[in-house]
Amino acid sequence: MSFDHKPEDTIEFERIEKAGGRVTLDGRVNGGLNLSRAIGDHGYKMNKSLPPEAQMISALPDIEKIKIGPEDDFMVLACDGIWNFMTSEQVVQFVQERIHKPGMKLSKICEELFDVCLAPHTRGDGTGCDNMTAIIVQFKPNFTGAASRKRTASNSVAGGTVDDGEAVSSATKKVKTDAASGGADDASSTTETTDSSNGVVSAGKEADATTDETEAAAAVASIADDVTPADAAAAAASSEAASSST
Repeated sequence: MSFDHKPEDTIEFERIEKAGGRVTLDGRVNGGLNLSRAIGDHGYKMNKSLPPEAQMISALPDIEKIKIGPEDDFMVLACDGIWNFMTSEQVVQFVQERIHKPGMKLSKICEELFDVCLAPHTRGDGTGCDNMTAIIVQFKPNFTGAASRKRTASNSVAGGTVDDGEAVSSATKKVKTDAASGGADDASSTTETTDSSNGVVSAGKEADATTDETEAAAAVASIADDVTPADAAAAAASSEAASSST
């Protein structure tokens, strides 16, 4: 997906020399940094006659758009502390061997990667002695989707599906329907139940009710948008009064 910005790369090498710098035999800018682009390192960006992208060390990134396909599994972002020790292919293989193991966390894979790249001592050319940063982005995590929180209301007066918040709303709509049809004045005409365990509101009719379930559902649908808290309170009070008089 990308390539390392190294001083010995042709494009980077030419920019460094034009900015007044030099690349030493060990691939370092002025004998210091072994990279050619970075945020910070202001000592390499002091040429006031040049724009930021033309300095010895530039902070200008390479931007490339890549469409992720079904075959793409993960992406690794890391600093030169990793890439100076392992190639891109080696890192990809390292992650592939671990990422699909049951219970394996991405953070654990990063830790194991650091352990491999870390030098056992400080003798030598310094490889494995640099600071290390790595991020693994998994495109297709190993998880099963959580069960939907919405529940089917097979006997709901509004039909379709309702969630916990909609149960209260449906109950209010039913009270308004009773008040509009006069049912609230007759305690025996309609009985209403709310099943709080599953968030479903259902309505049942006594034997002497003349409106069938289809008409009741249509009535609810037609006035659902007109229900207000005041209407619901008035209907509830009327129903309570009717029950008391009975």
